[in-house]
Amino acid sequence: MALRNDGFVDVDYIVVGAGSAGCPLANQLSRDANSSVLLIEAGPGDNNALIKMPKGFGKLQGNPKYAWHFPQKPFPPMHQQETWARGKVLGGSSAINGMIYNRGNQADFDHLAELGLPAWSWDNVVAAYREIEDNELGATPTRGSGGPLHVSHLRGADPICAEIIAAGGSLGWKPVDDYNETDDERIGYAMCTIKNGQRVSAARAFIHPIQDRPNLTVETGSVAVRLLRDGDRITGVRVRRGGVEVEHRARREVILSLGSVATPKLLQLSGIGPADVLRAAGVDVVVDSPGIGANMREHRCLAFHYRLNENVGYNKLLSTMPRQALSTLRYYFTHKGPMATPAYDVVGFVKTRPDAERPDAQLLTSPWSLTTANLKQPRLEREPGLQCIGYVLRPESEGRIAITSADPDAELEIVPNYFGADYDREVAIGLFRTIRRLFATEPIASFISHETQPGSTVGDDGEEMINAALTSGYCGYHSVGTVAMGRAQDAPLDPELRVRGVDGLRVVDTSVVPTMVAGNCNAPMMAFGWMAGKLIRGET
Repeated sequence: MALRNDGFVDVDYIVVGAGSAGCPLANQLSRDANSSVLLIEAGPGDNNALIKMPKGFGKLQGNPKYAWHFPQKPFPPMHQQETWARGKVLGGSSAINGMIYNRGNQADFDHLAELGLPAWSWDNVVAAYREIEDNELGATPTRGSGGPLHVSHLRGADPICAEIIAAGGSLGWKPVDDYNETDDERIGYAMCTIKNGQRVSAARAFIHPIQDRPNLTVETGSVAVRLLRDGDRITGVRVRRGGVEVEHRARREVILSLGSVATPKLLQLSGIGPADVLRAAGVDVVVDSPGIGANMREHRCLAFHYRLNENVGYNKLLSTMPRQALSTLRYYFTHKGPMATPAYDVVGFVKTRPDAERPDAQLLTSPWSLTTANLKQPRLEREPGLQCIGYVLRPESEGRIAITSADPDAELEIVPNYFGADYDREVAIGLFRTIRRLFATEPIASFISHETQPGSTVGDDGEEMINAALTSGYCGYHSVGTVAMGRAQDAPLDPELRVRGVDGLRVVDTSVVPTMVAGNCNAPMMAFGWMAGKLIRGET
């Protein structure tokens, strides 16, 4: 590693973004002792105790020290403005997320192969999963054991969770231990990135064990503001550290792993993107690439809350400061209790209509309920309750992201375009009815007093249901596709994740996936980062 006295770093590879994809990518690249790797993260290190505590994410997501907050453009029907949170800390969003581990469906990865992207087919992706996982349920053809990423099966959940799973079974959803083992309709306890009651982020799994490698440098507190260029070749990145800008140079490649919001932002700031967007923002056009910032897919969560008629669940343990203090104290002594659990306890994959070829919606439920969905000030109800969120697994609505100025600190224009496609609306309406049917089914029905959100004011009218999803729901934090790879020459990336129009630049994060791979993105991006590192190193 060459660190010059002027503060510049000169390396073979620069990975910009130490999140779900960037950490396994840097792990793989630095396996070659003859290659030097610089991993850059905008946020601080991950030594905050709330990061290790699974339920600590509720405090972290609203903290600007550890999370980026990206306002969306106001959208109908209420024209409210929401904010998307993304991790700004070593480990990225994997350090502040809900820790649900979902590999994605086989058919979705095989669809990538059908689109001319064979390297990202299920056979290749599942091979990566087997390598990276240390799954406590043991190795199978689709699970790994002994890898760097610990995956656990939720145990010790509140007993009411068993009633939810049993009700799903009554509806024909198969109760399973590992919902990643099948693509059928199924329901079971959450699989999560937690070990011994502590979060396993991408940094903890892939970076901390190798932090002494002499050819790997991890630099936190560095915000990327521009890519450096020599002719048609990207040669490095300019970063801001403590108010001072410095330039880091890459002899081989720069790889962006900033996520589906920040990666297109950095590309557009650097003159790579739609020419009209760049000119309007006062940025010189280097590569006119209309797809950068376009094609965005995001989950819109339908949010349901129910009042329980028995004093069960987590509200009684967490709804006041003294109760939270007791649960936190218990956690620090035992690493058990509600503070040691993921965001949701039960996960299901369901069909919203009988003739669907495969599950088209995902459910996540947990025995706690909120008085507000405000990201910065979430508050649990004191009375017993549970919540269920659900979303269309493979949305077809396309949103967009665009810079508004050449200033890296200027706000983005983020247009999610929720339910812009008829398919999304139809599945969401079916899902709305499916969730209500679940909680009207025994044995869980006997525990339900009434639906508090969206409540009885929303009946069976489809338009009312969509409006409820827009006004009282929220985003799934799973946006993809904004710098999509494709075989066609107008795709921003080629099938090996190289940015078309320049040399020496790749992208490895959620922005590269042209279609949604059915669910939570954390696991697929860890696999993609691992695979991309091997691809760049030339390992087959």
